[in-house]
Amino acid sequence: MAKMAPKATRQAFGEALARLGEAHPEIVALDADLAKSTKSEIFGKKFPTRFFEMGIQEANMIGVAAGLAFTGKLPFLCSFGAFITGRYDTIRLSVAYAQANVRLIGTHAGVGIGDDGHSQMGLEDITLMRALPTMGVFQPMDARETELIMDYLVKEWKGPAYLRLTRQNLPDLYPEGKTYEPGKILELRKNTTGKQKVLCIATGSTVTEAMQAAEQLESSGISVAVWNASCLKPFDDEGTIAAAKDQGLVVTIEDHSVIGGLGSCVAEALSKTSSHPRLIRLGIQDTFGESGDPAELYEKHGISARAIAERIQSDLKK
Repeated sequence: MAKMAPKATRQAFGEALARLGEAHPEIVALDADLAKSTKSEIFGKKFPTRFFEMGIQEANMIGVAAGLAFTGKLPFLCSFGAFITGRYDTIRLSVAYAQANVRLIGTHAGVGIGDDGHSQMGLEDITLMRALPTMGVFQPMDARETELIMDYLVKEWKGPAYLRLTRQNLPDLYPEGKTYEPGKILELRKNTTGKQKVLCIATGSTVTEAMQAAEQLESSGISVAVWNASCLKPFDDEGTIAAAKDQGLVVTIEDHSVIGGLGSCVAEALSKTSSHPRLIRLGIQDTFGESGDPAELYEKHGISARAIAERIQSDLKK
């Protein structure tokens, strides 16, 4: 399959939803006055009778989506991640507790949204969604993986699910011809023999940064294996433990709070073993985001390629 041009995962979601809508008449979409931003408008223009503009009332939208699910529809309800998970009590009762077959789509994830600032940055959404019984949590690293996860969420997944998407464009990293394995971490780069071994596990937009950091470190005698974690619940504990074996250091990277996100997933997995490498969790360190250039914010919060490489070099010297 040919490589795709850089594309935001929100754009890939909108296109995939419209495509899947052709073969799946049960799909409906709901939005809270952000259809242009979440890209649900692509589906809405193609299937106007199956698209519901709910206005700025996310809690009501969640309740309506749950009701539609119980009539046999497959609702995709869309908003910014910060806004949709801000209605946590409604999601908890109407969707998760009720086990409604609803797809919650949270766009504009992380500090990567840049100038929009902290009020619109979803930095705690994975933590919240992971804590809910019955809820699956997914975060693709590029457009191709977004398409594959969308196929899975429509054709196979049963029950509630949360899909976390980016505003910024991301390069195509998904291996050509690789089938999607639900709930498994994916190896993108192997260690080179004869060098210090480090394992980086990243998710979403930071997979790109991890790959670039690995390239930067190769010439300095440090070999970094990079794995992508697109499924944060259920998490691949077994695969993580196997990937960490014989590594000198494990590093997690995420554009999300380090509390309850990918770093917590990996820590929980490694805690099941009697011995494991040291773990460093890179991400947003228990603080709010701020308005700024996305690249500068990644530098500030230590999740840019340069900052990742520098941190790995520093920790290996200790």
